[in-house]
Amino acid sequence: MKRRLGWYIFGLAIVILLTASGCLAGDNNPSNEQAIEAEWQSQDNAEEPSAEVYPPARPLVLGFSQLGSESDWREANTTSIKEAAEEAGIELLFENAEQSQEKQFEAIRSFIEKRVDVIAVAPVVHSGWDEILKEAKQAGIPVIITDRSIDIDDPSLYVTHIGADLYEEGVKAGKYLLDKMRDQQAPIGFVELRGTEGSSPSIQRGKGFQNTITGHDEYKLLDSEAADFTMEKGKQVMKGFLQEHGSEIRVLFAHNDDMALGAIEAIEEYGLRPGKDIVIISVDGTRKAFEKLVLGQINCVVECNPLLGPNVMQAVQELAAGRTLPKRIVSSESVFTEQMAEKEVGNRKY
Repeated sequence: MKRRLGWYIFGLAIVILLTASGCLAGDNNPSNEQAIEAEWQSQDNAEEPSAEVYPPARPLVLGFSQLGSESDWREANTTSIKEAAEEAGIELLFENAEQSQEKQFEAIRSFIEKRVDVIAVAPVVHSGWDEILKEAKQAGIPVIITDRSIDIDDPSLYVTHIGADLYEEGVKAGKYLLDKMRDQQAPIGFVELRGTEGSSPSIQRGKGFQNTITGHDEYKLLDSEAADFTMEKGKQVMKGFLQEHGSEIRVLFAHNDDMALGAIEAIEEYGLRPGKDIVIISVDGTRKAFEKLVLGQINCVVECNPLLGPNVMQAVQELAAGRTLPKRIVSSESVFTEQMAEKEVGNRKY
C-alpha cells in the first residue's frame, strides 16, 4: 500500500513538472505572443481617450492690416479675408489703416504685443517696411504680404507674398492697346490715371504698360497723374486732362476700375463718347466695370482677383503646421473685352 502511494506521488510530481515546463515553453509560442500583443493593444485602445475628452486647441490668431477701403475691389478683398477666416476657424484681428502706413505700423506692433500666430499685411506703399518687419521677426511671428508687394533689403523678413502679378497686368493692358489700335493713324495720344503715389500697383502696372508699348513711336503719352484709386479723384483728374488736351486723347489707361468709372463721367460731361471717342483700358474686374463693358463704355478690363482670403488662410494653417511656403503665390487672372463681357458679368462676385 505504501509502495503504491509512493508511485502515485511520484507520477503526480512528473505531471506538475511537465505542465509547468509547458507553460514556460508557451512564452515562446508565436500564437501566444500574438495573443499577448492583442491584449496590450486592446488595453491601449481602451485606455486612450477619445478626441472629445480634451477641449479643442485654441484657434489660430491672425492679425491682418488692411490698407483701406478706397474701392469696390478693396471692399471685396476685405470681405474675402473675413469670410475665409470664419470658415477656417481662424480668429481674425482686423485693422483698417485708412491709407496710412503709420497706422499699419501701429497695427503690426499691437499684433506683436498680443502674440498673434501670424501677421498679414496689405501694404499701402511699396517701401519703408524693413524696420517694422524686423520687429515681427524678432518676436518670432511670421509675416505674409498680401495683394501689393513691398521693396525691402532682406526678403527673409516675410515668408510669402500672395497676390497678383502687377507688372504682368500692365503688360496685358499694353498688349491689348497694341492690338486694338494696330490699324489706327498716328499719333495716338494717351493719358494714364495712376493709383496711390508710391504704391506697388501704381509703380508696377505703369512699368509693365510702358515697357510693352516702348518702341512703338505712334503712341504719345500726353499726361499721367495719380488719382488714388478712387472714383472721385479719377473724375477730377480726367476732367483736367480733357481741359488740357481735349480731342488729342484717344486712349485712357486707368490703373483700376473706380478711377475708370470716374473718368467715364468726366468724358461724357465733356461731350465725348467713352469707349468710342476714347478707348478705355482698366484693371480690376468689378461688376460695375463689367456693366460698362457690356455698354461698350470700357473696352478692356485686365482682371486683378481680390478674393485672396482662402489663399491667406491656407497659408496661415500651413505655417502653423511647420510647413514651408513658396516665396510667391500668384492668383489666377484673365483679360476681358467687350465681346466677353455679357457672358461674364453675371459671374462677378464683387
